[in-house]
Amino acid sequence: MELQSQVLLWELVLLHSSAVLLSSVPSGSLPAASSVVSESTVSWAAGALAVLRCQSPRMVWTQDRLHDRQRVVHWDLSGSPAGGPARRLVDMYSAGEQRVYGPRDHGRLLLPPSAFHDGNFSLLIRAVEYADEGLYTCNLHHHYCHLYETLAVRLEVTDNPQEAGAHWDGEKEVLVVERGAPALLTCVNREHVWTDRHLEEAQQVVHWDRQPPGVPHDRADRLLDLYASGERRAYGPPFLRDRVAVGVDAFARGDFSLRIDPLEPADEGTYSCHLHHHYCGLHERRIFHLRVTEPVAEPPPRDSPGNGSSHSGAPGPDSTLPRGRSVINVIVPEGRAHFFQQLGYVLATLLLFILLLITVILATRQRRRGGYEYSDKKSGKSKGKDVNLAEFTVATGDQAVYRSEDIQLDYKNNILKERAELGHTPLPTKNIDLDKDVHLFPWLPVFRKEYCK
Repeated sequence: MELQSQVLLWELVLLHSSAVLLSSVPSGSLPAASSVVSESTVSWAAGALAVLRCQSPRMVWTQDRLHDRQRVVHWDLSGSPAGGPARRLVDMYSAGEQRVYGPRDHGRLLLPPSAFHDGNFSLLIRAVEYADEGLYTCNLHHHYCHLYETLAVRLEVTDNPQEAGAHWDGEKEVLVVERGAPALLTCVNREHVWTDRHLEEAQQVVHWDRQPPGVPHDRADRLLDLYASGERRAYGPPFLRDRVAVGVDAFARGDFSLRIDPLEPADEGTYSCHLHHHYCGLHERRIFHLRVTEPVAEPPPRDSPGNGSSHSGAPGPDSTLPRGRSVINVIVPEGRAHFFQQLGYVLATLLLFILLLITVILATRQRRRGGYEYSDKKSGKSKGKDVNLAEFTVATGDQAVYRSEDIQLDYKNNILKERAELGHTPLPTKNIDLDKDVHLFPWLPVFRKEYCK
């Protein structure tokens, strides 16, 4: 009989949990999309340290070694017929067992063991008595995400079975149960923060965006990305990237304030701090409109007492004149690779010049050698031709006499030298009668005959 009653009770629990899903509304949860928490305008002087405050205790990261997320559910009773303050009935941690506080409640109050897996935190009272009447509250605490949710159910006990039932009074559920019958106080919340398990390092991320003046929000530039695992990524223009920073222990303190040091006039714009805790459902955005003012001028030194004059006789700057923005020219030193590139250009040009010079020298020597060979060939051809000296009249008087010591020439061989000496030496005039001296030249008739032809 006892076994049958227990089976009947758990079937009633399953029937109620599947038929009635009254989910409590979180008091501090935010929608999935980023919501603007604050928007402010801040002004800082140029050259000073600018700090844009962005803090949230819900983003504090604490390593969860037991993977229970510090979740707990407890049922409290207030407004009982016996009177007195509210008292704790039962509680249960996600990584522990349930605890029942009242001695009379042991074995009467039960919570589902799989509450943090299926999101069913309903309380089962086996045999209801008149002392059980009152206001019951189901309290869900998520210490990791700083979430606190509460659901109230009023229990009434009657002796009339026809009055048993449940209704809504506009604020909470009212459950009427016959005395001695089991009662199931429903509390169901199946949001992933109470059931799912994720790596907290991959669920927390913070990033800073910057919008230059006139740029819409959807075209903002990303400055920083911060992850709970310790990874950091820097973006943004080079002139601003080295001057912005967020504390190293940002996730330990929940302080993600952006520091800009030193502040420059070009840093004006709109800055946004985005906080995302995907596991806890936190999506917040804080907007800062940064204005950069002129640096405050230092007060002039006071006049020394007794002389009535200042230390400097030069007049101070006129405050009525508009002050222009100073321009600083920054010369970026060239890298070592640029030096080697220029050196390569110089060496290549020098090598090309040397090759061109060698080509000119070789061409000149080749041309000179070709001229000498042409002279030798021409002189060789003149040897084979017979010349009739009688047909040429040589006038020694017309030839200029040159002294051999005045002409110093270099000759290729002795034949050319002898010919040159013969050319400079005057030949004696000799009259030869060909008819008389024919015996001296036996070949002359044949030559004259061939020549006349």
